[in-house]
Amino acid sequence: MQEERIDWPNGAKMALSVVVNVEEGSEMTVARGDKGMEPVDELGIHIRAPIRNYGNESNYMYGIKAGCPRIVKLLRAFDIKASWTVAALSLENHPQIAEAIAELGHEPVSHGWRWVHQFKLDEEAEREFIRKAVTSIEKTVGVRPYGWLSRYFHTDETRRLLIEEGFAYHMDDYSGDIPYWDKETVPDTPLVILPYQLDNNDMKMWTDPALTPHQWLDYAKANFDQIYREGEEGNSKMMSLGLHLRIIGRPGRIWALEEFFKHVRAHDDVWVTTRHEITQHFAQVEPA
Repeated sequence: MQEERIDWPNGAKMALSVVVNVEEGSEMTVARGDKGMEPVDELGIHIRAPIRNYGNESNYMYGIKAGCPRIVKLLRAFDIKASWTVAALSLENHPQIAEAIAELGHEPVSHGWRWVHQFKLDEEAEREFIRKAVTSIEKTVGVRPYGWLSRYFHTDETRRLLIEEGFAYHMDDYSGDIPYWDKETVPDTPLVILPYQLDNNDMKMWTDPALTPHQWLDYAKANFDQIYREGEEGNSKMMSLGLHLRIIGRPGRIWALEEFFKHVRAHDDVWVTTRHEITQHFAQVEPA
């Protein structure tokens, strides 16, 4: 069988895409008019009642106050250029994060107007949801987002709407380790699909509390080593590493991210870059 491969700039053996998710400050709560509390909780405590979960809201606030500075410090120390998948309202509520993204020269990616399920929206509401996110992120960061990541689910109309709103790529895809073209949704305007890897995501330490930072690090390094080895064999690919302020930013976990970055920097010919730059490169070497 033919193995996936793509040629990276300067003969790099692999590309690494570090994705920092910013959802804190836009998660579900009755205080923002939602019907109930945010179900994603490190303790797994969720009841179907229209009340506030103050404990979990403070859990999310931890990512803003304590987690984000630690992550920014490491990104700067290891010169890691990241893509920040941001819920627009999160940056409006916490502009210091938008300022950090801009100061670092990193890329904002739209994670929606809020961190809520857009699949429940009809077409016009989803279009407005997308437009509000673009306008807001451009205002807070100073540049518009060119990529989109939904809260896992998207609709049959999402890709067409993204094309109509000027997006360059869509990352709600888990089908491989290199970009590819969607030439079917709008044949006259193909869209780059940039797959994302969920298996390395630090969210696993919330969804499976038994997963330790040591195990997460071992898995992430094993993923990196395999992709690097395949690149040495002539089949270069990309790796995605998904992070969350409130998860990897904890004192007992942040060390694992530092160790992973040390591992990356111990290897030559690794293109650590943003997802938009990967998209632009792909469009050049494999034009639609």
